[in-house]
Order: sequence, then structure tokens, then C-alpha cells
Amino acid sequence: MGRGKIEIKKIENANSRQVTFSKRRTGLLKKAKELAILCDAEVAVIIFSNTGKMFEFSSSGMKHTLSRYNKCKDSSEAEVVEPKTEELCLTEKEDSKMVDILQDEIAKLETKQLRLLGKDLTGLGLKELQNLEQQLNEGLSSVKERKEELLMEQLEQSRVQEQRAMLENETLRRQVEELRCLFPLTEHIVPTYLQYHHMERKNAFVDNGVKSSSLFSICANEKGDSDTTLHLGLPTDVHRKRKAPEKETFSNDS
Repeated sequence: MGRGKIEIKKIENANSRQVTFSKRRTGLLKKAKELAILCDAEVAVIIFSNTGKMFEFSSSGMKHTLSRYNKCKDSSEAEVVEPKTEELCLTEKEDSKMVDILQDEIAKLETKQLRLLGKDLTGLGLKELQNLEQQLNEGLSSVKERKEELLMEQLEQSRVQEQRAMLENETLRRQVEELRCLFPLTEHIVPTYLQYHHMERKNAFVDNGVKSSSLFSICANEKGDSDTTLHLGLPTDVHRKRKAPEKETFSNDS
């Protein structure tokens, strides 16, 4: 029967832990010795127990093995550090080159911009000036085309707004016609405030004139009657009574 697997964890029992430590320690040192003999390898093992005791094994001497270990460690660290410094130097050089390239590009773009604005043209020849003129003409034509496109878009928008306004006016006109059909208007035109005030003044003047003329005629009649009555020596009541049958006879004769 095979041995069962043991769970790798700290042994809580102190006695069992000590027995296991001694057994595993001797087995580890035995395996290190066998490895050094079989493979002709330099092996060194150092073990410290939980109580502080040290156990070691070295096939070629512990000092020799440790010095060799330190040399190998220092050389490996130097090899690791040197590539980093070389990489840093390379990156710095590349960065400086990129900075120089970008500065040159910025200077070229600035001079190009100044030439497009019509400045700093002293160092240019005839051919370069012709190329610059062609570039400016092409840019101007593209600007004009874009301007025409914007104007056409605005014109189209104004047309659409005009059509909407016409449709709204048409709908309002139809609504007004429908309201007129439902509620027909009278033919009498209502005058404004000024016209109404002028008409009132005119009517008042006409009424006053009629009243004054009627009063004048009445006064005249009364005056004539009074003159006749005074001339005949009759009282006014008698004259009125005599005048009444005369009017009646006149009406009957007619």
C-alpha cells in the first residue's frame, strides 16, 4: 500500500513538529550530498531550526561556496544595471533627436504660414513664388466654394421658412372664412371714436338749430297773436278759442 498524501501546513503539536523536522532535515542533507556526488555539483545547504540552531552542509566548503555566490550575485546585478543605463542613454538620445526633428518641423510650418500671409518672401525665387501663388489661388477658390455652399444653405432655409409662413397664412385665412360663414357680419360699419364724436357734434348742432328755429317760429306766432289781440283789445284766451274753430273750418274746407 502507498503512503497517503500529507497536507502541507504547520504542525501544531510541538513533539510531532520536532520529530518531523529532524527526519526531513536528515533526508534533505542526504539528498544534497547525493546530488553533489552524482552530478559533480557544488552544493551548500544551511538550515535554521525554530529554536535557532544551525545545520549546514557544503560539498566544497561553506566559505568558498558563499564567496562564489556573492561574486555571481554582484556580476548579475551589474549586468542588470548596465543595460538599464544603456537603455536610458539610448532613450535620451532618441528623445533629443525627436525634439530636434519636431523643432525643425515647427520652424518650417511657421515660415510657411508667414509666406502664405505674404511675409518673409525675400529668400524665394520665381518658381517658389509661382507655387505659392498657386497655393493661394487654390485656397481662395476653396474658400469661395465653401462660402457659396453656406449661402445656398441659408437661402434654402429661408425658402423653407417662407413656405411655412405661406402655409400658416393659408390655414389662418381658411379659419377666418369658416368663422365668417358661421357668424356672418352685418353690413353696418361701426364708426371709429373720432368719427362718432364728430357725428355727435354735428347732430347736436342740427338739433340746436331746429330747436332754435322752432322756438323762433313759436315766439313769432305768439308775438303776432299777441299783437293782434292787443290791437283788437281782446284777451289772449279768447283769441286762441277763436283761432281754433278757424283752423277746423279750414281743414274741413280743404
